[in-house]
Amino acid sequence: MRRRVKGLEFGRKKERKINLSLFQEIMIWILEIAVTIAIGVVFTYFFGVRSTVVGPSMSPQLEDGDEVLIDRFLYKFISPKSGDIIAFLPNGNTNTHYYLKRVIAVPGDTVQIKDGMVFVNGEEISEEVETARMEDAGIAAGEITLAQDEYFVLGDNRNNSEDSRYANIGNIREDYIIGKAWFVIAPRDKLGFIR
Repeated sequence: MRRRVKGLEFGRKKERKINLSLFQEIMIWILEIAVTIAIGVVFTYFFGVRSTVVGPSMSPQLEDGDEVLIDRFLYKFISPKSGDIIAFLPNGNTNTHYYLKRVIAVPGDTVQIKDGMVFVNGEEISEEVETARMEDAGIAAGEITLAQDEYFVLGDNRNNSEDSRYANIGNIREDYIIGKAWFVIAPRDKLGFIR
């Protein structure tokens, strides 16, 4: 009796088994990476707009060349308030750099500069930052009443700042405001939140 020897069978297909747990783990990794990228993009778009300070108008808080992050998200829900440092485009001009100035008065307020001091609604303002007495009141020598979409801004370095006192800047319309300057990222020795 002869035994039949099995030879090679080339036509036979091998069954492949899919490792389900490995497949699930790979899909979870892909999902986690996609979510992380999405969060990073959203965070950068809203909170990470980077701007460089141009000029000494915000000295000593911000110096020429400092790099700051602008929060574009906050003002979609609340309005700028007095004391905020905002980034804006003067007269909506998109062909210029962002201007960074401190909000002094908000819509509906009346502003006047007398004897080098700022008065809002008839009262001299007190500020957290130390500023010099202003030598030039500009157009704010007389009372200015802000419309419902206007803000009055000044640089902290009051005698070396192009701001709302001058007709070429004037009152800042709300739709020209990019966002709030909130964090200094360079130089490293100044790294931190803006007050």
